[in-house]
Amino acid sequence: MTQSRSVAPDALPRRVRIGYGLGGVATGSFGTVPGLLLLPYLTDHIGVGAAIAGLIVLLPKAWDVVLNPIAGRLSDRSAHPDGRRRPFLLRAGLVLAGCFVLLFAGPSAPTWLGGGWVALAFLACATAYAFFQVPYVAMPAELTSDYAERTRLMTWRVAILALAILLSGGLSPAIRDAVGGAWGYRAVGIFVALLIAAGAYAAWRGTAGVRLHDVAAPVAGLGEQLRLVAATPDFRRLLTAYVLQALATGCMLAGVDYVARWVVGGGGAATVIFVCFVAPALVVMPLWQAVGDRLGKKGGFLLASLVLLTGALAIFVVREGSLALLAAAVAVVGIGYAGTQLFPLAMLPDVAAVDAARTGENRVGVFTGVWTGAETLGLALGPGLYAAVLALGGYVSSSGDSMRQPAGAIDAIQLGFSLVPAVVIALSLLALARYRLDESAVRAASEEGIV
Repeated sequence: MTQSRSVAPDALPRRVRIGYGLGGVATGSFGTVPGLLLLPYLTDHIGVGAAIAGLIVLLPKAWDVVLNPIAGRLSDRSAHPDGRRRPFLLRAGLVLAGCFVLLFAGPSAPTWLGGGWVALAFLACATAYAFFQVPYVAMPAELTSDYAERTRLMTWRVAILALAILLSGGLSPAIRDAVGGAWGYRAVGIFVALLIAAGAYAAWRGTAGVRLHDVAAPVAGLGEQLRLVAATPDFRRLLTAYVLQALATGCMLAGVDYVARWVVGGGGAATVIFVCFVAPALVVMPLWQAVGDRLGKKGGFLLASLVLLTGALAIFVVREGSLALLAAAVAVVGIGYAGTQLFPLAMLPDVAAVDAARTGENRVGVFTGVWTGAETLGLALGPGLYAAVLALGGYVSSSGDSMRQPAGAIDAIQLGFSLVPAVVIALSLLALARYRLDESAVRAASEEGIV
């Protein structure tokens, strides 16, 4: 009888799972392409120094740390007839698409003007993204109250996310190189903007008409809400682990183009490395779901993190080897990356659900606002960290033809892609090991019928 109450009524139709998951086309495209191409666009097309380029990539995303909780608060208190979260998906998603076209459409000279254009356009993108991403991530806790159904929902989302990352990240360097010059980057901007708009519309359309599990919006002020969220130990631990891993993967993503150009020697190597990073997720995602069913979400997250760490260390070992060996090591990273995306995104709604059951207030928007803001900062810190490593190695920026790099710069390119991320991933395991929320606590909260 308990199963019929807690599982069957909350099983979502396949159209909703797919529709919600298609929002990952927008988040995956925006989360991937700037991390992959924006730093080399600044250093090797406009000629911005590595350290300044890292700041241009970092600061607009750091703005989301402030803005995302506000976006969460606004969506928590929304009373729109189409739903608390859904209207944000369409409106903010379309604005984000328009801003992304502008990101690579600015002048390349003089350097200060080109860099300033990118900084302002990226700030506009980050602002629009906050009002899409926060409501989008908040929705699973309201779409279903069932522990297992959230994992199934996240499986669809992460699988589609991986496909979107593969499509946008794999084709963008190829489009840039095929078109060439400034128009190569502009073509990438248009291509990714179309993906973002399509994903936002699909998520808005696919989640229409679903009965949401809703409770009253919080009555305390935003500052008090943030303090309460920060006082939730399991949320802090989960968030710390996830953000550190976002930093590590952001660092690796930023290094793909540099490794392909200066270590492997170009020839489409950037696309090969990137595909090896992302493609395994399309194959192993059902396996990670099975691991979660057997070991639980925390156990699955720990195992995936260890695989991610192993892959990063393997890249360091084979860094002087062939492209085939490098691709194989990157594929191990990709296998771990798939699990480290699935499990924490399935655990976040559990944390919010238990909090709602305990307090009687729906703070999922604030939770996800803090989460996405910190995640965005982690992803931005990754390219920033990589840029700092390049600067320490003496990397030479240029707006013209390629020049030779000093030996220290080549070492920095390799270490920033392997050993530095490995150290960060290892630190994330310390936080994850202290996470205590298990399935029994989540199911007990669901039985209260609050979320």
